Amino acid sequence: MKSSFFFLIFFLFIFSLHGLFYSRVIKKLLVPAHVKKILSILLWVNFSFNLLYLMGRYTDLITTKLYYLFSISIGITFMLFLYLIVHEILYLVGKTVKKMDRSKRNFIKKSTDGMLLALSTGYIGAGIYEGSKEPAVNIIDFGHFDFSIVQISDFHIGGIIDKKFVEASVKKINGLNPDIVFITGDLVDTNIDQIQDAIKKLDGISSKYGIYYVLGNHEYFHHPQKIIDFMKKTQIKLLLNENVIIDDLKLNVVGVTDLFGYRTGMLVPDINKAYQGCNQTYQTILLAHQPKFIEHLKGYTPDLMLCGHTHGGQIWPFNYLVRLQQPYVKGLYKLSKGSHIYINSGIGFWGPPMRLNSQAEITYII
Repeated sequence: MKSSFFFLIFFLFIFSLHGLFYSRVIKKLLVPAHVKKILSILLWVNFSFNLLYLMGRYTDLITTKLYYLFSISIGITFMLFLYLIVHEILYLVGKTVKKMDRSKRNFIKKSTDGMLLALSTGYIGAGIYEGSKEPAVNIIDFGHFDFSIVQISDFHIGGIIDKKFVEASVKKINGLNPDIVFITGDLVDTNIDQIQDAIKKLDGISSKYGIYYVLGNHEYFHHPQKIIDFMKKTQIKLLLNENVIIDDLKLNVVGVTDLFGYRTGMLVPDINKAYQGCNQTYQTILLAHQPKFIEHLKGYTPDLMLCGHTHGGQIWPFNYLVRLQQPYVKGLYKLSKGSHIYINSGIGFWGPPMRLNSQAEITYII
């Protein structure tokens, strides 16, 4: 029922967006009729690819190469949205300009349309190029611990993010020789039955003191209890509002479930339960998927809080929209009472395989 409702909302939104783009932009272009016809066909092909992307997201009926193509169409739809906003702003500005002769007005419109088309093409190209880059190793000289940490987040395994991608990531992580590894949510983004082999590749991570993982919001979309049951068969320790004490490091590792649990009434985060039994003389690292969890700390002061979720905005300028919902988008910040928070930009991506002003990362904290 919920998936049907989501599909309906998705369909109505993209249909309206494509329809509006046709009526407000394509129909008003000062180009020959056959050019408008070609652009109209391309527009509605993109709309069809959006729907096929959704089919590929939740079924295994579409090959990986086709799924990649369809996912690019989502990025193009983002661009159409931005194009439409800029177009309407320019239209309103144009209406305030005093009357000028028709030839000048047409010249300005043609020039503006050409500029927007060039910028849009560059936007898509740059996003695809940045999204194709391997995750960068982001070294954070934190200086508060006597051990090394690797944090990864937002794998979104499923679709394009497959076993091959995981294997390459594991190799890169092992090259850093970390003492401990943390995965801060959104590891799974499809039915766990379809990606078990990819998840098992994470067992190849070499970490002296283990691999610890907390749920992200996307796990709630794909039968979280099945994910929990499967993770018990791996070397990864899933923390469900609980902690692990590592005496050799004088460290508490605390993990909470995601804030999305409040909406579902299932696997609700419980910071009090998560901290229960911690060694008060040890340093503490708190794993929480969303940076917004700082609003739910209830006076607890972890030395370091590790989060993901934001993808660093993934595609500019959507980082500004993320900031409306999350207190921080990416990087290291100092909180009150000596706490710190680090937000990982994600090792994978969600939606289109595109990034702009936000490179995929593996965080190495020393």
